[in-house]
Amino acid sequence: MVAPGPVLALVLPLILSADGSAGIDFRFASYFDNYMVLQKEPAGAVIWGFGSPGAIVTVTLCQGQETIMKKVTSVKVHSDTWMVVLDPMKPGGPFEVMAQQTLGRVNLTLRIHDVLFGDVWLCSGQSNMQMTVLQIFNATKELSNVAAYQSVRILSVSLVQAEQELEDLVAVDLQWSKPTSENLGHGNFEYMSAVCWLFGRHLYDTLQYPIGLISSSWGGTPIEAWSSGRPLKACGIHKQGSIPYDSVTGPSKYSVLWNAMIHPLHTMTLKGVVWYQGESNTRYNTDLYNCTFPALIDDWRQTFHLGSLGQTERFFPFGFVQLSSVLSKDNSEDGFPQIRWHQTADFGYVPNVKMPNTFMAVAMDLCDKDSPFGSIHPRDKNTVAYRLHLGARAVAYGEKSVTFQGPLPEKIELSPHKGLLSLTYAQQIQVQKQDNKIFEISCCSDHQCKWLPAPMNTFSTQTLNLSINSCHGTVVALRYAWITWPCEYKQCPLYDPDSTLPAPPFFAFIRDQSEAAN
Repeated sequence: MVAPGPVLALVLPLILSADGSAGIDFRFASYFDNYMVLQKEPAGAVIWGFGSPGAIVTVTLCQGQETIMKKVTSVKVHSDTWMVVLDPMKPGGPFEVMAQQTLGRVNLTLRIHDVLFGDVWLCSGQSNMQMTVLQIFNATKELSNVAAYQSVRILSVSLVQAEQELEDLVAVDLQWSKPTSENLGHGNFEYMSAVCWLFGRHLYDTLQYPIGLISSSWGGTPIEAWSSGRPLKACGIHKQGSIPYDSVTGPSKYSVLWNAMIHPLHTMTLKGVVWYQGESNTRYNTDLYNCTFPALIDDWRQTFHLGSLGQTERFFPFGFVQLSSVLSKDNSEDGFPQIRWHQTADFGYVPNVKMPNTFMAVAMDLCDKDSPFGSIHPRDKNTVAYRLHLGARAVAYGEKSVTFQGPLPEKIELSPHKGLLSLTYAQQIQVQKQDNKIFEISCCSDHQCKWLPAPMNTFSTQTLNLSINSCHGTVVALRYAWITWPCEYKQCPLYDPDSTLPAPPFFAFIRDQSEAAN
């Protein structure tokens, strides 16, 4: 572009690309660009950027030659930022968003085109969220299957850490784009998240309107790096601890990824979040994860709600993947069963009173001992995403008929004279195979307790009897799948017969002859 002369510059608007250009202080925030998805009704999408203090900014939404709406604001003097909230829009597009700054007789204009309205989901976590489509099973098929999903748009945040909360992203690895085999299969752990993409693809198949996906993940990172100081303080974490564990290979300093990779997005209007993290906490602050994870969820929700001027729901849907399995180097306890339990705030299921409006994909049966990326990185991300999308349909989209979690016992009855522990499930169960070790009882005598196998005995469509003859004392607790590698690929003992969702791990105390698992 040839710059206009000094006289013409006073009377002619200057048209800039969406990312602005050097020396010009009027621009959209970094993640506003061509091909983006803005949140649809009932929320209003937030549009914001930077400008000259005191200038008037007019944001116009157009479709073809038609002006859909105009919003006028001014640039705040103390922050050099401007912000508007669009009226709620039905899903669809494409639209053009134009922002014009007026200061005296000087006008500057920005435009972004091919903007869609739909649902915007943020995907975050560590390396299992960071894995790309190139790394998963059936990668070639998945990479060739993008033509039908051009309304599923993707954005990937660059790996950046910061000591203080940033207002805008420092860098973006993949600016808003239509999906292609190149940007979905860019490299190993280099944009775009396979779980995020497949989750969005499954949602699109159901909803049939645009989906926006934002990937902001970093491998080998503990939850403390993704947390602001507020949830850490609430959970009694005040000082930075040393982290001498192999599982923590990425940034571990508290809040540095929250500051640089999440907080800059907090003014965006979102539909919800999906999260895949926890491996790096299997040996670090493990016992606190039942606090730090629910506290992170609540803090993200409050921050995004306030940052979007109330447009992102205060209790927006938050989905997560319960940890899969890993081959242990030795027989020592590695914290995987504990983290799986703590991911549910020690309830064994979600949503619950500590984690409202959440949903979970159980992944302990999706193990992959032959993964070229190590068994900690199983390649079946499509089943993970499919299970996540079932949770989203039930919790985020209110589909009452969708089964989104595997069977959990609602009643446990102890019959010592029969040598049995009877479990009654809230939903039907499919016993895929009988297992003599996956159920364990805590057997106590002489003030000492030990865990013993409780072999599966008889079963029906909703009941299961376990043998407790190995216990010559008192049975005080029961647990299921409380090991790092509970079963082989899709071969756990218990599933829901219709959805084929696995029964999640659980722990329950046995009191007064019966005790509900939850």
